[in-house]
Amino acid sequence: MRSVQKTLTLWVLGAILILMVFQVYQQSQQQFIDKFSYSKFVEALKQGKVASVKFYKNSDEVEGTIKPEFQKEFNGSHFRIAGNVGDEGYKLVVSHNIVPDYEHSDSGSLITTLLSSILPIVFVFFIFLFIMRQIQIGGGKAMSFGKSRARLLTENKKRVMFNDVAGVDEAKAELEEIVSFLKDPKKYTKLGGRIPKGVLLIGPPGTGKTLLGRAVAGEAGVPFFTISGSDFVEMFVGVGASRVRDLFEQGKKHAPCVIFIDEIDAVGRHRGAGLGGGHDEREQTLNQLLVEMDGFESNEGVILLAATNRPDVLDPALLRPGRFDRRVVVNKPDLAGRHKILMVHTKKTPLSTDVDLEKTARGTPGFSGADLENLVNEAALIAASEDKNKLTMGDFEKAKDKIMMGSERKSMVISEEDKRITAFHEAGHALVGKNLPGIDPIHKVTIIPRGMALGLTQTLPEEERLNLSKSKAINMIAFLFGGRAAEELIFSDSTTGAGNDIERATEIARKMVCEWGMSEKLGPLAYEKRDTPVFLGMNYSGQSTRDYSDAKAQDIDKEVYALVMGGYEKAKNILATHREKLNTIAEALLEYETIDGEEVTMICNGASIDAVRERRKKIFEDSAREQKAAAAVDEKASASTSKSSGGRDPVGTPGAVTA
Repeated sequence: MRSVQKTLTLWVLGAILILMVFQVYQQSQQQFIDKFSYSKFVEALKQGKVASVKFYKNSDEVEGTIKPEFQKEFNGSHFRIAGNVGDEGYKLVVSHNIVPDYEHSDSGSLITTLLSSILPIVFVFFIFLFIMRQIQIGGGKAMSFGKSRARLLTENKKRVMFNDVAGVDEAKAELEEIVSFLKDPKKYTKLGGRIPKGVLLIGPPGTGKTLLGRAVAGEAGVPFFTISGSDFVEMFVGVGASRVRDLFEQGKKHAPCVIFIDEIDAVGRHRGAGLGGGHDEREQTLNQLLVEMDGFESNEGVILLAATNRPDVLDPALLRPGRFDRRVVVNKPDLAGRHKILMVHTKKTPLSTDVDLEKTARGTPGFSGADLENLVNEAALIAASEDKNKLTMGDFEKAKDKIMMGSERKSMVISEEDKRITAFHEAGHALVGKNLPGIDPIHKVTIIPRGMALGLTQTLPEEERLNLSKSKAINMIAFLFGGRAAEELIFSDSTTGAGNDIERATEIARKMVCEWGMSEKLGPLAYEKRDTPVFLGMNYSGQSTRDYSDAKAQDIDKEVYALVMGGYEKAKNILATHREKLNTIAEALLEYETIDGEEVTMICNGASIDAVRERRKKIFEDSAREQKAAAAVDEKASASTSKSSGGRDPVGTPGAVTA
């Protein structure tokens, strides 16, 4: 009904516009002199004021024009005489040296008149129809700025269920309760409970907040409106608030329903953040959202589900109970969660028998669900580029290295001297890491350039670690200085290759002193505070806040310096003690460019380079044998359909990367 009214209104407006254009056009054509009689014509003709005259055959009508210098006198430029002019008038015109125009028929004049008067109107009418058609094709957006742009998801579309979401079991449990309330509200209301008005999903990017929102829509079986926070804000003042009102009106009509606002921080930022004054359209939109969520009107049955990765910038009024009653934290997955996520993303992916998803999950700490999905996709692309039928552990290993370290820069030309410096640098990292407690096991060492680094040392954590001890932090500083210490020990010089290592070591040392309270001299005090973002309008001093004196700042610098130099000296001592092993690791890197953690362990336990060569030879022979056997199996199974062992998974990614 509303659509029909809108269409009729547009047509009425169009008709009024056409009439106005027609009237203006007619007025522009009214240039003829009023009450111009035959006697006036004769008098003007004798006085030389007539410029031209036109006669029509089969008609007594005569038209003409007045010379420009006399037009003000007659209040017009054209005249028309409707009377019996006849031959006498014609001769009179000729006698005054005016050659008259003579139309053989007045039909041409009539056609010309009709065309000149009607065609512009028809042209304007069709232009208007074209514009209206474009507006209708565009969904009427040009005439409905204040309408909500929320999309209603129905059961006909492909639905996401909770089974499709893995690694966030706690968040799923809380949302399943919301779904249960929507399906059976009496179960909760009979005990006096009420459904939460709003649920805010909080978590880092890529952890699955939007996917959880879609899963709620798929499980609840109720109308589900989805919209982005940026869809509320337009260049026109008041549009955002109007769209909020329209969104909740639609929700009430479809109650019980769920409204999902993705990236709500685009419209829910802290009020009063405007530094230059003036009226902020976002604030007006936020005010309307606050009223709709907990105003005088009842929104029973309408649940607002929102997601953001910036809860620190949201307005406090938006977060209070009664609006967002429940906050669901969607963190990055742990080891078990990463394993489940990999299993979900490899459901339809053929995997080789050597693929171990648990090992891959163990080697990808800090990866979000989106990162793991990208890992599986990259592995599939690598396997496809090599014309494989199944994904192998090597494909996952290459994909992991590509994501964490960047693509190999095989075309980069490196001199033998630079390659040797890089080999000893990475060997220093590996050897120091093997001789320090608390450092994660070495997974891989390479001198193949990747990304911005000439070489890399990867570590693979054995278990999830949520805390960092003081002893491990000190050992991490020594591990980072292993490369610089090796350069000075072997070449009696240093290079720029340790720049990133020094930066990271200094950062750890400063956090130990200023944030983590790990300095015995300065005590467990926090000397540095995280600055409030400027765009919140809370701190615009242009300087970082300092709650300590200049003398204390000197003490902080001394403690940071002592921690850094202590780690540096520890790394130098380890390398000086095990110099032969350092040379062997560097020699293996120069020969093979990449060695794994097992080979590093062999060398650190006293094995020679010949033992590494024997191991490589055996691995090559075993690989060739496996490929031959796999080819034979595939040849036998070519006539029948074979199922891939989908319960296994891909290789692990290292936890730390040190250049």
